[in-house]
Amino acid sequence: MRSLVVVVSVWCGARALTTTTTTTPFSSTSRSVAVGAIAIPRTSEESSSSRSVARVPKSGKALPLERGEEDEEAKRARRLAAAERPLDVFVVGLSHHNAAVETREKLAIPEAEWEAAAKEIVASSEGAVEEAAVLSTCNRFEVYFAAREARAGFAAASLYLQRRSGLPMSTLRESLFMLSYEHATAHALRVAAGLDSLVVGEGQILAQMKACYAHAVDGGAGGKVTTRLINAAVAAGKRAREETDIAKGAVSISSAAYELAAARATEDVGKPFAEARVAVVGAGTMTRLLLTHMAAHGLKKCVLLNRSEPRARELAEEFKDSVDVEVVATGGDSALLAPRVAEADIVFTSTSSESYVVDKASLEGRAAPLMLVDISVPRNVEPACDDLPNVAAYDVDSLKAVVARNTAKRRREIVAAERLLEEDCADFRGWVASLGAVPTITQLQRKAEQLRVDEMKRANAKLKHLSQREIEAVERLSRGIVSKLLHGPMSTLRDSSAAHAKKTPLGLVKRMFQI
Repeated sequence: MRSLVVVVSVWCGARALTTTTTTTPFSSTSRSVAVGAIAIPRTSEESSSSRSVARVPKSGKALPLERGEEDEEAKRARRLAAAERPLDVFVVGLSHHNAAVETREKLAIPEAEWEAAAKEIVASSEGAVEEAAVLSTCNRFEVYFAAREARAGFAAASLYLQRRSGLPMSTLRESLFMLSYEHATAHALRVAAGLDSLVVGEGQILAQMKACYAHAVDGGAGGKVTTRLINAAVAAGKRAREETDIAKGAVSISSAAYELAAARATEDVGKPFAEARVAVVGAGTMTRLLLTHMAAHGLKKCVLLNRSEPRARELAEEFKDSVDVEVVATGGDSALLAPRVAEADIVFTSTSSESYVVDKASLEGRAAPLMLVDISVPRNVEPACDDLPNVAAYDVDSLKAVVARNTAKRRREIVAAERLLEEDCADFRGWVASLGAVPTITQLQRKAEQLRVDEMKRANAKLKHLSQREIEAVERLSRGIVSKLLHGPMSTLRDSSAAHAKKTPLGLVKRMFQI
């Protein structure tokens, strides 16, 4: 796999900052890395103070080009250049590798809003981003998009992230990563396979990638290229799990949360986990996984608190044979939640609430020790709770030590899975390369047809003695000759399996046929 050198520049007044990164898509350093400088357009204030100089009058002094004129000329040039470029794939975002939970939660989007967010990215990009799909989980926020020009696409997507997060761009860029072409492809495949997850091999991310694909297709902004990428990622994720043991015995965020609580219980609350009073806030998928893991480790009783009762009852019913689950419907009322939290020794929180469910004020004055394990993004527990003398508060970033042990045990399976992903990545890149041949094929066909028509016109005088039927036969003959001559070159250009050698043939064909 060829390596890619990415050079990204940011203009800060009159000074340019450039970062160069060299990686290969499936190298040991291929995980998402933060980009220290990204291509961000200047603000209106900066632009007005540094207008482009284009017209030089007789006096010899340069006059500033009018802003509208400059923009129109730039847009026209971009459109002409873009017409010659095929769409390719890119990804921009942040994850647990390079962004703290307090940054990730500012970009978190409920699944119901993924389609609207993707549409907004495309609509606000002024044509720089033609397709987009959003993936938002507790450990990552990523925008997969298709564009013809990398710099403009990254700038548009990054500005959306800045607007949504409300963070200064200087702060946000410290956590962002940006990947292009085969590196973006490889990243999508690694994410779906669970290789980029906090918990390597976990299965929930594959379901989330499937949801990302569904939203991109059903009413979203995912077009032909973006949806093909995500679909390829889902297929690769399935294959990696079927043909390797990457998912065998893998822990999840929920099970890692239990392991953390079990390991810290004696120190934090003065008793082993088996003797602690346990409460769980929320009744979603993460809670189901948490209850499954705790039940497997001997949990006999817990309190389940949820905004609505039916969903909590349904979940409690699933575990009635192994765990005595007491259901408490809070209706979103903190007055009903606080007493139950006060009675517990260990509280797990996993809700979709965008505000704190447990805050510092509600715990002040507490005498008994309490452990809070928050596996939600946005966070459900106010970080300041950890400042209280009898409270130990943990969030998803606290789980890294637990999952590091799991990752070390699975190193061989990671290598095997990455070999499979290399194959799938090559297949997708071949398909993308075949898209680049379409404009050349079209130009070649038009050029050949025009030459045929011109030669037929030039021979008209010599063909006057022929009947209409005979002239039509000559027309068919000329078309057949052209078609057969072009068949070989066009088949080669369309062949996605020759992606690695396609760049040279495309340029060669253009020079040979002067198109």
